[in-house]
Amino acid sequence: MILIMLFLWTARHQGEAPCFQPMRFAQRTLILDAGHGGEDGGAISLTGTPESQINLAIVLKMRDICGFWGIPAVLTRAGDYSLKDSSADTIVKMKRSDLEHRVELIEASKPAALISIHQNIFSTPKAWGTQVFYAPTGGSEQWGVFTQSLMADALQPENTRRSKQITEDIFLMNHITCPAILVECGFLSNGEEARLLEQDEYQCQLALVIADSYLTYSFASE
Repeated sequence: MILIMLFLWTARHQGEAPCFQPMRFAQRTLILDAGHGGEDGGAISLTGTPESQINLAIVLKMRDICGFWGIPAVLTRAGDYSLKDSSADTIVKMKRSDLEHRVELIEASKPAALISIHQNIFSTPKAWGTQVFYAPTGGSEQWGVFTQSLMADALQPENTRRSKQITEDIFLMNHITCPAILVECGFLSNGEEARLLEQDEYQCQLALVIADSYLTYSFASE
């Protein structure tokens, strides 16, 4: 499935040039972060699927797509587990320890570029659509805005959400120094979108578009 979509995507976009001033990320280590994991399942879909499971499925597909183009990726987690210390004995301590270790991994990989994958949830089921948040680090805003635009063009033409800077309460994105985006792929509180997010084909489509945003930055000429 991924290979077929890659060939179709390449054919569709062959010869197209990005309409922005690109940054060169080619010499950076790409880090893919599947949000949550282990005891922390994150949000739960209306059908009972934990966010952590969907996040990981998309990240693994992104890893394969980037690998197809010769771009190796470092994963903060490759299975359903937490990066917490064994001494963490409360949920709060587990979550904080997990995030601290993710920061350590990212910062140890300098120079790096980070894509963190999450799913959204809201009190009303009407909310839908991907939204990209960017870190307060150099290059992140331009990358985030481009990724949001690419998502609308490729998958969600009716999505009018705009990319925004991440809020200060998101620990991971505010304790790193590299270019970084956090992608809320959709709303698990929206029944229709939740069903899409659980489908392998739609996960492949999301992974392809998000990976393309990074690949465009990596290979675009200065």
